[in-house]
Amino acid sequence: MKTHLLALLLPAVLLGAPAALAQTTAFVGGVVWDGTGAPARDDLTLVVADGRIRSVSEAGDVPPGAEIVMLDGAFVMPGLINAHGHVSGRWAPDGVRDEDARIRGDLELYARYGVTTVLSLGDSEAVLRFKGSADPRAAHARLLAAGPVVSARDPAGARARALANVEAGADFLKLRVDDNLGTVEKMPWEAVQAVMDVGRARGVPVATHLFYLEDARRLLEMGSGLLAHSVRDTTVDEAFVEELKTSGVCYVPTLVREVSTFVYEARPGFFDEEFFTRFADSAEVARLSDPEFQRRVRESEAARRYRVALIQAMDNLKILADAGARIAFGTDSGPAGRFPGFFEHMELGLMVGAGLTPQQALLAATRDAARCLGLDDRGTLEPGKWADFLVLDANPLRMITNTKTLRQVYVAGAPLLDAPDEGPGG
Repeated sequence: MKTHLLALLLPAVLLGAPAALAQTTAFVGGVVWDGTGAPARDDLTLVVADGRIRSVSEAGDVPPGAEIVMLDGAFVMPGLINAHGHVSGRWAPDGVRDEDARIRGDLELYARYGVTTVLSLGDSEAVLRFKGSADPRAAHARLLAAGPVVSARDPAGARARALANVEAGADFLKLRVDDNLGTVEKMPWEAVQAVMDVGRARGVPVATHLFYLEDARRLLEMGSGLLAHSVRDTTVDEAFVEELKTSGVCYVPTLVREVSTFVYEARPGFFDEEFFTRFADSAEVARLSDPEFQRRVRESEAARRYRVALIQAMDNLKILADAGARIAFGTDSGPAGRFPGFFEHMELGLMVGAGLTPQQALLAATRDAARCLGLDDRGTLEPGKWADFLVLDANPLRMITNTKTLRQVYVAGAPLLDAPDEGPGG
């Protein structure tokens, strides 16, 4: 029988303290990749106390009275940080009606797939309220939120909406500068400037939705604090690459967003992956599997154009990564057809497909995403940081799809997944 975390299958091994009183846990014998950029190290002990990492040291360095969890050579890495998702409550289990419970349902779903922090870039006042009252040790993904997208077309209206979001506790302000492939008018630049002015005055960064290179260039000049999508219309030039690097602004590729526009022209192969189906919304799968829906996708001109845009986005990601621009992992998951949690693993695969190494992709999803969001309490496995980490059966630095060998997720040192159900000889 395959060995699993003893914390899941057997009573904890305690050294001198009852389980109910144990405040410290030692995770022993793991291969630890701490997310700092250093190589993974074998046979380490990760000590967690009161939800935070106390130490990462040689195996056997266990504090007296600690609960012990044997990792048996499993791979340990920081939890994934999504710098562009959407939390709304649409992914909560059927029958959940309470607004807070629905929001919590979205965050629980993200966490089950290993996403331990998500920045929701475009949500509701209810999401902002939930964020303000969330317990940092709760058994779900940690939440940052922008509140409603600032979409007013006049400067006064844009300023008022931005101020309302700031007053409600927004971590970012979110606006869109995009014409949806020429089908709508873009937000006027005067309104964009009004939002930038509010963000600058109140110390809240502005995350910008974009598509075109010239818009990205102008948004950088105006003070955008996060480019929340790829440039997808043309190849980024040397001038833009230098502007982006000099600004220090982070670039969020969201490659899987493009995939979501065309992948449902037929039943996608991932619908049959066990890693997907373990938590997937069956009603949404059924909707996307409907032949009439798939026919509309096949005949969609927008889907065809976004398929081309994905290739351009991947090329630009490689150029920017090679040049040393700051890349933050993000997916735009959460709306219909963009499965929270699973799409993050797909994004990692696309980033590697674009030419990044697995380590580059994982750094973008851990350390670098945390830095881009101004979070110094997570993203790496170092003393003092939240004990948000993943336990995998295989090393994703060797093959990025090994992130799907997820065995357990920990938030503040507490396990979130149920014990695996194994039969004889599992």
